[in-house]
Amino acid sequence: PLRRVLVLGVEHHAHSTLNDLGGKLRGLPHVDSILNRRSLLKNRGDSKTYVAFASEDIGRYRLMEAWRENQHIDFNFYDAHDLYISRDDSKPETIKRNLRERLKNAKQIVFLGSKDGKRKGGDGNSFLAHEVGVALEFKLPVIVANLDGDRGVNHAFIPTPLSNYYSVSVSFQPKIIMHALDNYAESFASSTKKGPHLYPSKVYADLGL
Repeated sequence: PLRRVLVLGVEHHAHSTLNDLGGKLRGLPHVDSILNRRSLLKNRGDSKTYVAFASEDIGRYRLMEAWRENQHIDFNFYDAHDLYISRDDSKPETIKRNLRERLKNAKQIVFLGSKDGKRKGGDGNSFLAHEVGVALEFKLPVIVANLDGDRGVNHAFIPTPLSNYYSVSVSFQPKIIMHALDNYAESFASSTKKGPHLYPSKVYADLGL
């Protein structure tokens, strides 16, 4: 199957840019969290995957970065920070418009499932809620990676707007996430399924999990 290449590295460059700007952006609401928590995955066929998660889960994002080094997974960093640098005259509406453009170029989404992700993704006001809404509008496949390691559907981690949307829930492990990208995401457009789904234990076993 195709291997996916992680496109990460936003927060390091974003913080450097913030320092270079002398902290001009810090007065804007939630700009720091936007710079910290947005990334893209990119496969060899240039099919981009948007990674969405609550700022409280930045540690798991960093763990995804470590996968490349520690588990010899075919992941590479892609410098996407310029896509999310908001100038000192930016407003929340401008940031949302920029996020929308990134989602317009995405083919699928990995949503890091957590209680914070569910809360923010369904509050109707946050940038994460905006991303969820745009994902629904564009009818993008959504893979929910459960940060607690659960292999089943955990409704406590799925934002309310996604409760009846065809998604697949997996554990927060690189092999099963890549499997979902190669299978569920590829067949999403032609499917008539509704609601959250999960993979049976045999799929995990075949992947050595």
